[in-house]
Amino acid sequence: MSTQRSTPSPAPRRGGATLQQVADAAGVSLATASRVLNGSTRTVNPELSEHVREVATRLRYVSHGPAQALARATTSLVGLLVHDVNDPYFSAVAAGAMRVARERDLLVMVANTYRDPELELDYITRLGAQRARAILVAGSPPVDPALAKPLRERLLDYQQGGGRVVSIGDQGPDIDAVLPANVEGARAAALHLTALGHREIGMVAGPRGLVTIADRSEGFRSGLMDSDGDPVGHEIEGAFTRDGGYDATQRLLAAHPDVTAVFVMADVMAIGALAALRDAGRRVPDDVSLVGFDDLPICADLMPALTTVRVDTEGMGEQAMRMVVSEVQDEGRAVVHSATELIVRGSTGPAA
Repeated sequence: MSTQRSTPSPAPRRGGATLQQVADAAGVSLATASRVLNGSTRTVNPELSEHVREVATRLRYVSHGPAQALARATTSLVGLLVHDVNDPYFSAVAAGAMRVARERDLLVMVANTYRDPELELDYITRLGAQRARAILVAGSPPVDPALAKPLRERLLDYQQGGGRVVSIGDQGPDIDAVLPANVEGARAAALHLTALGHREIGMVAGPRGLVTIADRSEGFRSGLMDSDGDPVGHEIEGAFTRDGGYDATQRLLAAHPDVTAVFVMADVMAIGALAALRDAGRRVPDDVSLVGFDDLPICADLMPALTTVRVDTEGMGEQAMRMVVSEVQDEGRAVVHSATELIVRGSTGPAA
């Protein structure tokens, strides 16, 4: 790691600078400054560590060692935050995470956030008060910076107190993450449908305020743009549920009756979309092709079996839990990329 230049330091407060002032003056993240000055299992480049300590001395920073030691006296509890425990996607993530936790004799507390930002913040605070060893955040962060910033800051506060944080999804540059290839997977779905001759294509999305949906929408539209024949994507938003997929597909067919294919950005919604197409008298795939995303176990048992983009949900849960319990933590953000794969089944066919 190259040495980072320090920026002009703010005037220290009376009695010494804050940790944030030291981080700003040293040109490092708050998390890195905390690792150097308050102790951490993560290693920091010796040259960078010396630089941070020099800045801290110059600014008269005083470490709250006893408080930090108390904060690091953690339990065997690991918090797992999910958006909806009833969603098979999150159930699979939890299954993978809990399998690894059991091997390490750790207790996992699953907290259902219902996609409520305030509830997420409350759970993180409560887990910190319980001295949980780590927090695993399994769910897409919000696109809106006004909503994403408080969550990220609360996670960083917990992390700087000695806890580990790993997110399935991108929570920011200081938080370790497992990142599914949402853009690439959605792009593959678009190229599959356009190769079959589809040009009027519906896109049934979950809430647009989530990064996961933004990424999948971006990937699908990228695939459409790179396809011949000027295909058009008509996007309709719905709730991240079976009924949300049903309702959104009904609205899609009413607004764009000429669609010959539908891409649904989550399998749990695609199940509802399949029912809506059937109730509308549209045969799948003879009249309308249907593609989902996630490859939930039930997809192979639907009639017809669902073409979908496979995400290794259990594997992501396992990997994320291995990261939160790892005893070896190098300096810098750890990111693991999880590949996606298009699984072609009976729900897609040539355009009519």
